[in-house]
Amino acid sequence: MLIIVGYLVILLSVFGGFALSGGNLYALFQPFELLIIGGAAFGSFIVANNMKVIKATLKSIMSVFKGTNYTRKFYIELLSLFFELTNKIRKDGVLSIESDIENYKESPLFSPYKLVIKEKKIMEFFCDHLRLIVTGRVDKMHLEQLMDEDIETYSHEAELPIAAITKVADSLPAFGIVAAVMGIVTTMQNINGPPEELGHHVAAALVGTFLGVLLGYGFTAPIAAILENRLHAEVVILQSIKVVLLASVHNLAPSIAVEFARKVLYSAERPTSSELEQLLKEARNNRNKPPGEGETAETKEAGESQQTDEVS
Repeated sequence: MLIIVGYLVILLSVFGGFALSGGNLYALFQPFELLIIGGAAFGSFIVANNMKVIKATLKSIMSVFKGTNYTRKFYIELLSLFFELTNKIRKDGVLSIESDIENYKESPLFSPYKLVIKEKKIMEFFCDHLRLIVTGRVDKMHLEQLMDEDIETYSHEAELPIAAITKVADSLPAFGIVAAVMGIVTTMQNINGPPEELGHHVAAALVGTFLGVLLGYGFTAPIAAILENRLHAEVVILQSIKVVLLASVHNLAPSIAVEFARKVLYSAERPTSSELEQLLKEARNNRNKPPGEGETAETKEAGESQQTDEVS
């Protein structure tokens, strides 16, 4: 996982360089300085946020170490689902997907796309607005506005943990200075002691500043950056859902609607136009086959057709 690799590079570069330059690593072992910095930063985090944000932040930090599900396979699955959905609406009418929306995990339409249905918030957005289309409670003109507002609200809510982590990262160097000042106070209290003892206290004070800067910019700030990048990816996915639903309600062909959605996705992960055309062609050829026959192929190949899976 890249975050672990990055942390190892930081540790090896900082402490390895210090040791190679003749420094004593044991001098950097200052648990009381770490207690002052870490405790003060965590306390300020608790003061600045309510319980909802605290829980969301801790959950977000844990998710960083699990990696992201937004891989190329995920986007292929997403576009394949868009095609199957819009094609079913065009062929059988919008009411034909009502049962699929109510229980998407067991739906023959959604269930083959394992990577997509694992994303709870994305599926909630997807199904909520599909439900509005099915019931006809919102006209075409107001549907786009409603989805934009929903995406904006989602973004603001997801930014709260990111802002909380960023504030902690910015505060850690300052708390490192606090620890350093307290170390200097201890040094002054022992000003009449032997030089070795004074040197130890001064070194501990300087380590406080060092730890504050390292923990803030080397370990905490990157977590906020990862979560921010992930949020941007999620917003792009929601935008692609918005585009394909609007294209569907305006009666555009499924292949055109999916192409609109593909254009919204990041170019580094999305399939090319020719790859998408091949995927849609395979989907058309296998559309009338029983759903159960294609589940393994969807799971293993993330959107590739059952025919391709059987040949391989």
